[in-house]
Amino acid sequence: MTAGLVLRGATVVDGTGGPAYRADVGVEDGRISAIGRGGVPESAGGRRRVVDADGLVLAPGFVDMHAHSDLALLTAPDHLAKVAQGVTCEVLGQDGLSYAPVDDTTLEQLRQHLAGWNGDPEGFDWDWRSVGGYLDRLDRGGMGINACYLVPQGSVRMLAMGWDARPPSEDELAMMKALVAQGMAEGAVGMSSGLTYTPGMYADTGELVELCRVVAENGGYYSPHHRSYGAGALEAYAEMIEVSAAAGCPLHLAHATLNFPANAGRAGELLALLDKALARGGDITLDTYPYLPAATMLSALLPSWACEGGPDRILARLRDPAAAGRIRHVLEVEGSDGCHGVPVSWDTIRISGTRSPALAGRVGRTIAELATASGRAPFEVFREQLIDDGLGTASVWFIGNEENVRAIMKHPAHTGGSDGLLAAAKPHPRSWGTFPRYLGRYVREEGVLGLEECVAHLTGRAARRLRLTDRGLIRTGYHADLVLFDPRTVGDTATYDDPCRTPTGIPYVFVGGVAVIAEGRHTGALPGRALRRTPEGTR
Repeated sequence: MTAGLVLRGATVVDGTGGPAYRADVGVEDGRISAIGRGGVPESAGGRRRVVDADGLVLAPGFVDMHAHSDLALLTAPDHLAKVAQGVTCEVLGQDGLSYAPVDDTTLEQLRQHLAGWNGDPEGFDWDWRSVGGYLDRLDRGGMGINACYLVPQGSVRMLAMGWDARPPSEDELAMMKALVAQGMAEGAVGMSSGLTYTPGMYADTGELVELCRVVAENGGYYSPHHRSYGAGALEAYAEMIEVSAAAGCPLHLAHATLNFPANAGRAGELLALLDKALARGGDITLDTYPYLPAATMLSALLPSWACEGGPDRILARLRDPAAAGRIRHVLEVEGSDGCHGVPVSWDTIRISGTRSPALAGRVGRTIAELATASGRAPFEVFREQLIDDGLGTASVWFIGNEENVRAIMKHPAHTGGSDGLLAAAKPHPRSWGTFPRYLGRYVREEGVLGLEECVAHLTGRAARRLRLTDRGLIRTGYHADLVLFDPRTVGDTATYDDPCRTPTGIPYVFVGGVAVIAEGRHTGALPGRALRRTPEGTR
């Protein structure tokens, strides 16, 4: 049981989108016990801890719908990067690639493949293989926040048929469906895909429909990183809508935006496509981060054919002059499917982290800058970097469009997701700044969203997608996952050169009624847990 608490004189923004109001909010045993607009709730009594919330907004804790903290929550469970933003729940297992379900072989491959996302911590105990085992591991150590998990379709495909670029056999498809069903039964909230990442991108539409039918049967949703955010982006979105409709599966579009110069100002076309599907009865939501650049592993630029067979085969092709020449042509002339069908601009690709300490001096520099400094071709710098770092390099891609970002965040189906990669030396600042940036820049400074509307996007609407039956709103009986912020000062401070900086204006964050942030500092408390899907909802 947790101690009682009164948050006195707060401006309550309850997550529904309704008007703010002034109230005292009482918390007992980890839940909201009373909401009193006329004073301290009687049920909270006069002897409970009191926090003066005058001048502060009280909102439900923010829900990060797209997080890559799969290892970070285990290696640094205080999770300062997210809890300092007011995040009290995040969704892991994104982009079709994570560490459950696995076997010994696929785990080793994924450790190498995902080092550019999550690092590969030395001496780490990989003591699970199933989704349920991973969720149990999260619970065992305690966490600063709560977490949900998506079954990663690429990892499932890897288990069933390796890294082959071909359709599955009947037995292989049956195995994939069984693995998805098992993951859902063990508590996953849905399934993700990364359709510009191997091996998940080798799946065709029909294969995805079959897997999504299993997800739908088990009460989950499908969250794809679709096949292109560049050339052919609208066609890629349309394919995901088709998959959702054919499978009868709710759809949540991951980091939904349109990138690269050719798509500048085209958000209206995407939103029209979504609105048409919603009008036909589609169950569709999306998430975005309020920044222009993307971030991922550097090896993601490679064409899919160069990745068939897994990490060792990728490195062999990079070392082979003939194969490397073919890769270069695809990247620089044709446009790799890994680069969303757009010829790469090396001055937009910046190294943000390396696995090898010997390469750390390249962090913060673009491939073009490194090429100029060394007098070599950019592709050769790229090729050498991947080989020398064993594919473990992280990168930031400066490819976004502000007009698109603003238009999409206003859509009523929108939720917030950081897409935060935490292991790099200089990660994308979205890892530390997404949620306060919405509130500071896009609400207070620029008025793109109203305060109540923005909070609803970041809380209640996300909770509905996750089927969090008693979280995401400020209501009596709900879990006391709460954030207090100052609407006059809340904002991000993380930059591309100094990205690991906590935000301003968020003095208190509570998870289950326990203060994880108090007076702007982490308390060391680890009250978070894995939230598991059940037939009645996610709990």
